[in-house]
Amino acid sequence: MQIDIQWLKKFEQGLNLLDPEKSEIPARVLGYGEISTVLEAQTEDGNAYAFKRMPMFNSPDEAEAYQKLYHESISVLTEKVGLKLVPGDLIMIDQDGTEKMVGYIVQDILPVNSIGNKVIHDFPDDQVLELFDAVLQQIKLVFAFNDQNKGKLEVGFDAQISNWAFRGLESWDIFDSEKLEIYYFDTSSPLLRRDGKEQLDPELFLRSAPSFLVWIIRLLFLKDVLNRYYDLRLVLVDLVANFYKEKRPDLIPKLIEHINQFLEKDFPDSKIEPIAEKEVKSYYREDALIWRIYLAFRKVDRFLHRMIGKNYPYILPDKIER
Repeated sequence: MQIDIQWLKKFEQGLNLLDPEKSEIPARVLGYGEISTVLEAQTEDGNAYAFKRMPMFNSPDEAEAYQKLYHESISVLTEKVGLKLVPGDLIMIDQDGTEKMVGYIVQDILPVNSIGNKVIHDFPDDQVLELFDAVLQQIKLVFAFNDQNKGKLEVGFDAQISNWAFRGLESWDIFDSEKLEIYYFDTSSPLLRRDGKEQLDPELFLRSAPSFLVWIIRLLFLKDVLNRYYDLRLVLVDLVANFYKEKRPDLIPKLIEHINQFLEKDFPDSKIEPIAEKEVKSYYREDALIWRIYLAFRKVDRFLHRMIGKNYPYILPDKIER
């Protein structure tokens, strides 16, 4: 993937953080994360790409360390775990001639109807369940790798349905599981543990947090948030709870059945407790409340930045439906 760095610098310098479509080089928001925002923009050669923007690096050394870990994570996920990833690259650029750096993960634009949270609305329920089972098998690759390398090299993994793309699904009436290809594309949090030690600097997760909340997030939430991605059961609870956000709560009882069958069949020696619908609902409500409050405080922080004439480097949604 060839992206001209000078073009990307121009794109960043002319980016309207309040309304990206009014930027010098117009950009359309494809999605919001808790830290980063995914934008679609057209380069000078006429090709459109997805640009995941991460303005959270305070120095070139910090950006270089992240970049090195990012590429290592990609290598582990593809060569050792066996996942297929959407092609992309990570490009770092300086911000306004300061020490601060902005990272852009650049990926091919995916057809909207291939992304998991769209697919679950477009296909009959029995086929959605079949696709869900296929995702569980991808998750199995990750945690089988972790079991085999426990204490040496382990992968943290966010398996939410919106992080997967399905190729080979032309329409429900010609659904063919043999032709199905599953790609993972949320590569912006390269979570790796080597010899039990997290390789990603956890402070990076706090860069987007309001300064008046950093201490309490660090104290109460940061360790738990990181740990959940190394815990198979919590990863699965998070996966199924996400169906509330994606407006398919009707599927959740069946999804839980499939998860519990998966745990019993594919991880028989793990002694993982079956998942119950009540705990999934409770998990979702708590998670949704936390992120709703977090976004409200980020908007307060953005207002305070502007009050004192400081740049607020993040793009925030008006609201996130949960």
